[in-house]
Amino acid sequence: MPQKRNVPSSVKNILDVDSKLTSVICDTVSKFLPIRKFSTYYKGLEYSCHGIIWIAFWMSYIWFVWSVSLFQMQVNFLIGLFIDIFIVAIIKSFVRRRRPVGNKNDQWVNIGPDIFSFPSGHVSRAFFIMFYFNELYPLNGLIVMLLCIWALAVAFSRILLRRHHLLDVVAGSILGYVTMLILSVIWVDQSTAKYIVSCLSDDNFEGGDFHV
Repeated sequence: MPQKRNVPSSVKNILDVDSKLTSVICDTVSKFLPIRKFSTYYKGLEYSCHGIIWIAFWMSYIWFVWSVSLFQMQVNFLIGLFIDIFIVAIIKSFVRRRRPVGNKNDQWVNIGPDIFSFPSGHVSRAFFIMFYFNELYPLNGLIVMLLCIWALAVAFSRILLRRHHLLDVVAGSILGYVTMLILSVIWVDQSTAKYIVSCLSDDNFEGGDFHV
């Protein structure tokens, strides 16, 4: 059997404080917003930022809208989603922090490293989406504000559902920003985005370089 990892005392102390602080937040908020009454809303936020749902939705969006002018934005966003999932999976596999006491094992499609807590993949994804449409593909200010409110709501819901500790959520928000920065460096241009979409689709582009 594999030996249990020895966690440095300094790190263990931080994790213990984080765990206690998370419990205090949950217990305090539950007095005003009982989990039994609001769990449906929290679960709705959970589904609204699920990785599989976002990838399926975004690929459907590319297919049904099918606008060459949007390919660059769409492809880069999709790449960002995959980068986020990859980084979160690697970190979770390495850190392997347990979820908070009180968490119910009822998440939809909990695969591999998803059983671990640090960092929060839902939060990193929500913040990446917010930063993407604020920094890399700026949208209307009102839409960005709504995305910001949504991202913060997702973050708080992860704590109140006892899916994650406070540090997991903070790390997730930072990771969302880092993912945006990585994407800004490897940003795919319009012609490359058009080529990628052509490879993913049976359709060809009339009059374009990829038409056969």
